[in-house]
Amino acid sequence: MIPAAFEYFAPATVDEALGLLREHSDAKVLAGGQSLMPALRLRLAAPEVIVDIQKIDDLRGVRDDGDALVIGAMTPHSTVESDPLVAEHARLIALATATVGDPQIRHRGTFGGSLAHADPAADLPAVAVALDASFVIAGAGGRRTVPAAEFFEGVFSTALGEDELLVEVRVPKYTGWGAHYEKFNRVAQGWSIVSVAAAVRLDGDSIAEARVGLGNMGPTPVRATAVEAALVGQPATADAVREAAARAADGTSPVTDINGDADYRRHLATVLTRRAVLAAAGTA
Repeated sequence: MIPAAFEYFAPATVDEALGLLREHSDAKVLAGGQSLMPALRLRLAAPEVIVDIQKIDDLRGVRDDGDALVIGAMTPHSTVESDPLVAEHARLIALATATVGDPQIRHRGTFGGSLAHADPAADLPAVAVALDASFVIAGAGGRRTVPAAEFFEGVFSTALGEDELLVEVRVPKYTGWGAHYEKFNRVAQGWSIVSVAAAVRLDGDSIAEARVGLGNMGPTPVRATAVEAALVGQPATADAVREAAARAADGTSPVTDINGDADYRRHLATVLTRRAVLAAAGTA
């Protein structure tokens, strides 16, 4: 199908983009376009204005900022996946990003665009929640920082205001932690029916700390805090991890749809959490 008519702007700076968003209340931001373009073609979205931010070079790149990594919102998935800083300090992000779509999508799609889209079945939101990432948002009043746990508000809904722009994501360093990302889908490159992002720090043969995030187990990504608490101090053995992973679905609200009912998703969450944590412990 042909998209509905719209005005097109391509600002070169963040301030210029923010000015356009304030001026046009019905504007949509175009980042990599891997979610917005199909919606436009199918007329599931028909904004009067498109603000294309691909020319804003300041929003690209990965940099070291002391105890955190900073990933620009317009950084392509392929860049994040292959970045040495990400591999060293936030390996979980590299692993999850490698499963996003296909190579073409990973070269066009952007790190911030995927997170701002807030699809419950996407790969990156669960990772952001698991790693305690924070989102730097620019608006008329300056910049503010929102923790991942508060950024996602519902299906395709975030803390971003209509006249605001996600400019970067800050991720604490997890140097030396083991990491693994598990997703279950029916076809290659398909959306996750359930996904699990796990990071583990070992102290000898025991688990000293754990971070576990669940995707598509509710309208927003879920931090599996019951699993994390049950893992701490336990040996990184199959039996201990299985016992902790049995709590993966605690506090979740999975949907029933064509891909599976809620009970099926709860079962998947348990199985995938066990696999992800064991694999993460094996790489720590």
